[in-house]
Amino acid sequence: MATVLHIDTLEDPRLDAYTRLTERELRSVLEPEKGIFIAESAKVIERALNAGLEPISFLLGERWLAQLEPLLATLPEEVPAFIAPMELMEELTGFTVTRGALAAFRRPPLADPAVFLADLCTRAGERPVRVCVLEGIVDHTNVGAIFRSAAALNVDGILVSPTCCDPLYRRAVRVSMGTVFQVPWTRLGGDARHWPADGLAVLHDAGFTCAAMALTDDSRSLDDPSLAHIERLALFMGTEGTGLTAKTVAGADLAIRIPMAHGVDSLNVAAASAVAFWQLCPHASNSYHYRPGMF
Repeated sequence: MATVLHIDTLEDPRLDAYTRLTERELRSVLEPEKGIFIAESAKVIERALNAGLEPISFLLGERWLAQLEPLLATLPEEVPAFIAPMELMEELTGFTVTRGALAAFRRPPLADPAVFLADLCTRAGERPVRVCVLEGIVDHTNVGAIFRSAAALNVDGILVSPTCCDPLYRRAVRVSMGTVFQVPWTRLGGDARHWPADGLAVLHDAGFTCAAMALTDDSRSLDDPSLAHIERLALFMGTEGTGLTAKTVAGADLAIRIPMAHGVDSLNVAAASAVAFWQLCPHASNSYHYRPGMF
């Protein structure tokens, strides 16, 4: 079982990951395989552990110990679980969101995109494969919301461009409600200078049809029946405000748009992704039984 340590101060240097290190320092840009990320809230922590991610430590308010103790019991004793009075936890920035439950996890290694796509296609077997490519999305809330929709609506995987923000940033993880640990994802493209040519080449080599969500004169309607017959589809979603770059739209095999009324020409990228995923991905069975507290 993880070693439970009761504390009465947040000044302990072992708590630096929670109290003093910046997101950049946590990410360890120069050595990403040694980087860590922070999971906030009991539900997100549970999902990270259930996904098999490696915990480094926990910082929990006293009220969460009983709920998380069964999970802590499955961990090796070298993993410390720091337990603090709730009034002490209230001193932490963001307490109103986390309610005093945090954990530091080792960042998992990211797969080579060609291998990533091959694995997705192997797992899919004979059914169509649907992936989403996030180009330059800089709002962590949008990235988290897209992952949550992707998990709910059967997207096989997500690829993020060199200029897209980090899906394991605290806010992105929190908004995703931990689904960032459930949807397979990796980085696509070496750097911004070679984007999107390098990313498009990887997808085309893997047999994917690249579709840009864009308002062009020849954009197909999202409900075009022909889209359902594409065996491997990569749906490109663009940055907030300007959308996809002209090079990406030009390099894609086709463009898709959501038909809209009342002169509205666009939706928030997270909302647009949910609409597109529902239309283009296999639907889940309606037999699911809702369990209170899951979300």
